[in-house]
Amino acid sequence: MKYVRPLSLFHDLMKTSAINQGRLLGLDVGDKYVGLAVSDPLNKIASPLSVLLRKKSNIELMATDFQSLISELSLGGFIVGYPFDRQRSAPDAVRVKLFVDDLCRTGKLEGLKFTYWDECFTSKNVELLVKPLNLHPVHAKSITDKFAAVGILQGYLDYVNKKMKLESAE
Repeated sequence: MKYVRPLSLFHDLMKTSAINQGRLLGLDVGDKYVGLAVSDPLNKIASPLSVLLRKKSNIELMATDFQSLISELSLGGFIVGYPFDRQRSAPDAVRVKLFVDDLCRTGKLEGLKFTYWDECFTSKNVELLVKPLNLHPVHAKSITDKFAAVGILQGYLDYVNKKMKLESAE
């Protein structure tokens, strides 16, 4: 996996033909789970996908799961939620960075590009929306993780699509 700047990732995707253009996968990395969201083929809309169990001992299995998703969904890159509003040494920031480093070390995702995107309160916002539904805690957590990933990915898509529109208008 290779880090690229947010706009660079999107520009690279747009350079490929419409048929080969990859979709994006949003990741909300938590202590126990990683929420996943996927973009539509035009990279305009994010939708919830699933939640993966996160353990230090299953990083190889997770990398294999990501390999499967890459081929099944024609993924062109990952958008990883990162807490930019906090100090880089904060536990949340360290957790995300270690997760990405562990994924990179597996060697299973070579050639895949990723970027970080601000996850500013995505989980908290979803929790506030889900709380009145009085769901079982396990279901509520799963929904929260998936939709936090949607918030991360949709925020990125909105930003880059707006930037692309402005660039084409100039």
